[in-house]
Amino acid sequence: MGVEGRDKVKVLEAGALALSSQLGKTVQRLRKAYNLSLSELSEQSGVAKSIISQIERNETNPTLATIWRLAQALDVSIERVLQAADDEPFLEKSSRGDTPILVSDDGKCRLAVVGWIKTVEWLQWYDFSADPGGVLESEAHQRGSVESLSISEGELEVEVGGAIERAKAGETLRYRCDRPHTIRNVSQKPATAMMVCILKAAAME
Repeated sequence: MGVEGRDKVKVLEAGALALSSQLGKTVQRLRKAYNLSLSELSEQSGVAKSIISQIERNETNPTLATIWRLAQALDVSIERVLQAADDEPFLEKSSRGDTPILVSDDGKCRLAVVGWIKTVEWLQWYDFSADPGGVLESEAHQRGSVESLSISEGELEVEVGGAIERAKAGETLRYRCDRPHTIRNVSQKPATAMMVCILKAAAME
């Protein structure tokens, strides 16, 4: 499925506050390490000086493209820009109440968004569950995107591009999700699976 439309906005907003605080500190730390002024970083990255200043003060949530340009200008990977400071340990815990839940149109399928909010633009993963007869219909994602569905309980069927395949507990289905695709619980029992969506197009930009 992947997060799309209004659901995607909800997920992004849920993690925006946590991300912006860390991002601002990291950008400022790296800029000062290179002895760059705001104007110099703006000139090298193509990001407006005012935007950089807002990022460092945690007053805005930059797009992935903006983070990428800053990373290029600072000569570090985008992972380095997003990671915790070198002297800060990273150990994060999310409670059940903090986990967004998406529900299918028929109300029988649920997606718990367990993936890291920092990777939602290019990598997403979910705990998927479906009641008997549950159907999850999804629109196409970016061209080249691939979804992986590893079944832990029950039996699920995937239909994409006219092709149909089923898998039981212990089996995995992988398929292109850059076209409309459907997941069905074809068993008489609840089914569960781990779903991972790799948004190739976003990762390649």
